[in-house]
Amino acid sequence: MFQKLITGAAIGLASLSLLSSAAAQNTQPDAQANSAQNWPAKPIRMIVPFPPGGGTDTLARLISAKLGEAKGWNIVADNKPGVGGTLGIGEAVKAAAEGYDFVLGQKDNLVIGPWLYKNLSWNPVKDLTPIAHVAYSPVLISTSVDSPFKTLADVVAAAKAQPGAITYGSPGNGTSIHLAGQMLETAAGIDLIHVPYKGSSPALVDVIAGNVHLMASSVPSAMSQIKAGKLRPLAVTSATRSSSLPDVPTVAESGIAGVAQFDVSTWYGVMAPAGLPQPIADAMHGAVNTLLQTDAVRQAIQKQGAEAKAMGRAEFAAFLKQDYEAWKSIVEASGVQLD
Repeated sequence: MFQKLITGAAIGLASLSLLSSAAAQNTQPDAQANSAQNWPAKPIRMIVPFPPGGGTDTLARLISAKLGEAKGWNIVADNKPGVGGTLGIGEAVKAAAEGYDFVLGQKDNLVIGPWLYKNLSWNPVKDLTPIAHVAYSPVLISTSVDSPFKTLADVVAAAKAQPGAITYGSPGNGTSIHLAGQMLETAAGIDLIHVPYKGSSPALVDVIAGNVHLMASSVPSAMSQIKAGKLRPLAVTSATRSSSLPDVPTVAESGIAGVAQFDVSTWYGVMAPAGLPQPIADAMHGAVNTLLQTDAVRQAIQKQGAEAKAMGRAEFAAFLKQDYEAWKSIVEASGVQLD
């Protein structure tokens, strides 16, 4: 009888344990749904991995402001520049996955930086939640309006006449923009001096002042100075011309031997820490994608020199993974590695 009582008690405890486990599993989606329903209950931080005034900063503030107008959310931009934009991504990786920390990343710091900086401890595919692809942009090669260079062919001719005498600034070592410059050197058979900066803004100041000969940047980073008449665009690195700068030729159109099929572009996307509850991820994704369908936002992005492009969450995740894997061999071939 005593043995039967113990056995019965054991079965009862086991059943209770199973019921408790099932109840916990059943309430998890409900808890996430309730969390999303009450979200956001406080200001949202949009981390910007570059200094104020650059292309990433401009797009991040545009998207944040438009989300605030459309949804009534309080979104605060927080600039965290450094280490080629990877410092800001690392800030997002370490943040709590509660829906109050997002980052506007880009090709440079999400898929190139992890292969370039050997001390990075995060993986963009495993340690972040892809939220929404926002836009893409070619790399722009430009110079001061006071520069003697009127075309990219002029630059190549000068570089061949004086190897190592022509300098170009970029937003930082190992960015796609830096590597685009390196690819151009290889394709055109020239030797330029790369001058890395902590973002596009300080580099633009120096190229306008004539301290460096050329600037390699995203189109959004340079657009305001082009409109102000201080910067002369020479070429874009995409396969086709930018709709924002239709009169500016592509590198391939510049009549330079060896660059007939030159194509390098960058892209921007909203990311969040890994483990973000799916209802919140879906809510932010839906809000951003809805914005990207509006003429006002698309035109605002185009005026900054980029092209709006929405993707589904699964599509963006697959795109991120594919681009991340593709750039491993490109970075290795470049021979560039940074601490």
